Amino acid sequence: MSDQSFDSIHTEDGSGSLTSRISAITRTQPEPVGRIHGPDSEDMAAVAALPPDSALLIAVSGPNQGARFLLNADRVTVGRNPQSDIFLDDFTVSRRHAVFIREDGQFFVRDLCSLNGTYVNRELMEEAKLFNGDIVQIGKYRLTFCKNS
Repeated sequence: MSDQSFDSIHTEDGSGSLTSRISAITRTQPEPVGRIHGPDSEDMAAVAALPPDSALLIAVSGPNQGARFLLNADRVTVGRNPQSDIFLDDFTVSRRHAVFIREDGQFFVRDLCSLNGTYVNRELMEEAKLFNGDIVQIGKYRLTFCKNS
C-alpha cells in the first residue's frame, strides 16, 4: 500500500472546525472484490500426484484460502469441532457441518443438518455427488473439489 498523505482544510463557515482530506490508499496490484481464485499450477501438480481413489479440496476463498485438504478415507468429517478431520474455525460453520464420503471410487458430500447448509456450485444440497471442479461451500469457505482423472 502507498503512504497516506493528509491535507488540512479550514472551513469557511466560521465554526472554526477543521476538516482533513485523506488521499485514497492504492494497492500495487488491485484485488477484485469477491473474486474466487481457482487452483494454480502448484495445486494442479498436487492433484496429478494424488494416489488412486483420493481427491483434494482446495480452499479458493475464506480464511484458509490456498489450504489443501486430502480426501483419502471413506469418511472425512468437516466442521468447527477441533476433532473434525477438516477443522474450519469460523462461526459460519457448524460443529458437525458435513461429511465427505468415498464410495466405489466416487465422492459425495452430505450435509449433517448444519445451520447454514452445504452448497455445491451455489445450490443448497443435502447430499451431492462431486465432480472434478465442483465448488463446495461450507460456511464462508469455498472449496474446489479436485480428483485425478
